[in-house]
Amino acid sequence: MDPQGGPYLNKKALCSPLGAARLCQLAMGCAVIAMVTHSAGYSGSQGVFCMAAWCFCFAMSVVVFFLDATRLYSFLPLSWDNLTVTCAAFATLMYVTASVVYPLFFVRSECPYAGCEVRDFRIAVSVCSILGTLAYGAEVVLCRARPGQIVVGYMATASGLLKVVQGFVACVIFGALANGSQYWRYEATVYCVVVYASCFALTALVVIMTLCKRTRNVCCMPFDRFVVVCTLLEVLLYLSASVVWPVFCFDPKYGSPSRPSSCPQGKCPYDSKVVVAVFSFLNFGLYTADLIYSQRIKFVSSNANS
Repeated sequence: MDPQGGPYLNKKALCSPLGAARLCQLAMGCAVIAMVTHSAGYSGSQGVFCMAAWCFCFAMSVVVFFLDATRLYSFLPLSWDNLTVTCAAFATLMYVTASVVYPLFFVRSECPYAGCEVRDFRIAVSVCSILGTLAYGAEVVLCRARPGQIVVGYMATASGLLKVVQGFVACVIFGALANGSQYWRYEATVYCVVVYASCFALTALVVIMTLCKRTRNVCCMPFDRFVVVCTLLEVLLYLSASVVWPVFCFDPKYGSPSRPSSCPQGKCPYDSKVVVAVFSFLNFGLYTADLIYSQRIKFVSSNANS
């Protein structure tokens, strides 16, 4: 028996909609990894990314399910509700990306040289990956706080979930910057990189503080006000970067307004610059939505209720 007099195992980990969603995550993750390693296969950086995403999410789901079923999460110095919804949101994004990348690069209507069996396995992998996406998305929906609801778990709010998406989009931007974007050519584009890194650091700080239950007061102000101040700063910084980056990358005075014909597909600096520009605008929109949603949060410090 546990200290509260209940059973060691948590029946809700199995007999609940949330438990069913997590079991589906495990089943789809296991099926995808088994089929890819058995016959579907993967290659190149795209395939490695997909396999890494599936394996990471599967391992994360195993740990979450085990800790929830055995109630061992009560011994962790972390906010369990915030941690699980953060993991589910991040896994949803990873699965969405893998569910697009894998069929795009590996599924063809005609049979490859290895035969139609490989094609069929790859189609099955894509289907199971999509089902896994729905399973992780279902957990996010089940754990999400409703508007106007007084909540302890900040990460369950729309603002908290947007923080996960913002961090994921920032990682895409960093990947494009590292892929021959030539951002070092101008001080203005270096400034944009500093903006992306600073905003990512602030977002990660808010998430880490929430997971570690450090949500009472920050810099002599309530946590919810601290989040709003950070978000407003990030909106202003992304607004400047969303203007500066396209000017210094696509204006004829500094860069190229169109894709050079001699540029190799997949290894062209212009492509990386376009990705950075598009996702900069996307993150600007996400931070703006975050700022709007954060005004509606009625947040209760987890320290006061733990």
